[in-house]
Amino acid sequence: MRYLLLTWMIGCSSLLFAQGNSQDSAWIRDNYYKVERYITMRDGVRLFTSMYIPKDSSEPHPILLKRTPYSCAPYGEDKLAAAWLGYQRYYFREGYIMVTQDVRGRWMSEGEFVDIRPFNKEKQDNTQVDEASDTYDAIDWLVKNLPHNNARVGVLGTSYPGFYASMAAACGHPSLKAVSPQAPVTDWFMGDDFHHNGVLFEMDAWDFYSDFGKPRPAPTTIGPAEFNFYTQDNYKFYLQTGSLKHLYSYSGDSLAFLRDMYAHPNLDEFWKARNARVAMYHIKPAMLVVGGLFDAEDCFGAWNLFKAIRQQSPQTNARLVMGPWYHGQWGSNDGTHLGNAHFGSNTSFWYQNHLEIPFFNYFLKGKGADPSQATATVFFSSENNWKNFGQWPPAQKQDIPVYLLAGGALGFEIPAVGHSYSEYISDPAHPVPYSEGVHTQRTREYMTDDQRFASWRTDVLSFQTDTLDADLTLAGPVVADLKVAISTTDADFVVKIIDVFPDNFQYPESAGTGAGGQPGGPLMGGYEMLVRGEIMRGRFRRSFEKPEPFKPGKTETVGFTLPDVAHTFCKGHRLMIQIQSSWFPLASMNPQKWVDVYQADNSDFQKSTIRIFHDHDNASSIILPVLK
Repeated sequence: MRYLLLTWMIGCSSLLFAQGNSQDSAWIRDNYYKVERYITMRDGVRLFTSMYIPKDSSEPHPILLKRTPYSCAPYGEDKLAAAWLGYQRYYFREGYIMVTQDVRGRWMSEGEFVDIRPFNKEKQDNTQVDEASDTYDAIDWLVKNLPHNNARVGVLGTSYPGFYASMAAACGHPSLKAVSPQAPVTDWFMGDDFHHNGVLFEMDAWDFYSDFGKPRPAPTTIGPAEFNFYTQDNYKFYLQTGSLKHLYSYSGDSLAFLRDMYAHPNLDEFWKARNARVAMYHIKPAMLVVGGLFDAEDCFGAWNLFKAIRQQSPQTNARLVMGPWYHGQWGSNDGTHLGNAHFGSNTSFWYQNHLEIPFFNYFLKGKGADPSQATATVFFSSENNWKNFGQWPPAQKQDIPVYLLAGGALGFEIPAVGHSYSEYISDPAHPVPYSEGVHTQRTREYMTDDQRFASWRTDVLSFQTDTLDADLTLAGPVVADLKVAISTTDADFVVKIIDVFPDNFQYPESAGTGAGGQPGGPLMGGYEMLVRGEIMRGRFRRSFEKPEPFKPGKTETVGFTLPDVAHTFCKGHRLMIQIQSSWFPLASMNPQKWVDVYQADNSDFQKSTIRIFHDHDNASSIILPVLK
């Protein structure tokens, strides 16, 4: 999927470059020249690097580097990159030397590509390399060879390039002064992209690796062919394909990292070595970690990379920015809304002009004041307001449990009743869809979608509070503490945090008119807005390293942490919790049987009766980070 989106973005950017940004492109051509070079790494491998250098030699210029597996096209010194359009054109106006580099083994660079290559802090000689050492060598060459540079370097990148930005921060080069990992790939087993709590997100994994994962035996400017889906209905495709074993058969055993994922179903040393947080010690440059509250791909990464830096490298000048954005929306022209959720202003424009550009200007040019107003600058959706904090999660937040109650109620007092539970049947042949409607690819808007379609299903439990008589603001991670019993030996548990709008709700006219002619889009009365959702594979309830089967009928605790929330449930709204055991085809189906999920046959899939308890002795709760 991400490769397809990249292709689409390059196409759209090229169109904008030709039609809507002719003034900017003409200015760049008049004031910059482009150089392409191979930079030799310490082990002799050469990495293709594209550089846009100011013609102005009256003052030294800072360097801004992006390392990417997605190509620094267009190739050719006479061709300007559309990728630098959008708000990043202002870095050209500021006189930055703009550099992109194909990472080792991708596109025009030499060497072998390794997905999320492990960080090696104990390199013994020049044959031992990682992304940090490659960044060090690239920076060293740039500051020694580019004319009129000021020996101050910054690195930024979004998504997979965000991972390379994280590794750059650990390289230790003295010229590296500022780094911004944005939606950084951080932990592909626990929360980013392809796994959530050990559950394979098969739609994203297959959409991505069926193209991106194809071998590239030699440097090239030509991308891989796309996988040909036989239907535009992704729910139908993955349901008919069946087990992960059958999905893998489409690869022809040619997708190396997909094969690795299948071979490592548990949290073992393979995954631990590929956790970017292991490199976040003794970080020297200033850090600006950026992410989106509603990022469907890397919601986990920004929150948790920042926390790791603060814990493992407390001396580092690190700050966090989280806005109400889909994946990369902070770099777009429109940060006013996502789906039917409106944010009251152009949050992307505010971020670009008040935080990111001033951040690099201050640390790389000595221009202006330090733009940091706080350690964490976080946007609170629904309230539609930026808040500054001295730490994240905020010191003012209190962890308060809200309890599931009989009859679909939700309350802040532990239930007083005796034996009580709600029950549903999870059927792998009819899994709960992650979103309403028919889609070809995974939507980004599902992160704020109306959940009424799920409320109407018999295999989804819904619990909601009475109408709130005061605002309820959540700021931090949410923890699910479920008391369950199942009829099989395994099952998944999805917990969703939902904001239920009043029946008479409409966005104000200032929100703008959307689909259906209504302010903010369709009629929003009764809208059940997804605020946060997460899945947990039950077999990992005690350990991700050593999973255990359930004993059918035995009451057990399933506890797990959802990614952080920054949202205000306004007075007059309700808080809803939904629980289900499938989220398809976002998350792969659990056979609900004690087998290796990646090797299961279709015949292994079976129904499971799921009980969620809500009595005094077995009180299921969701622990909320309430901002006081």
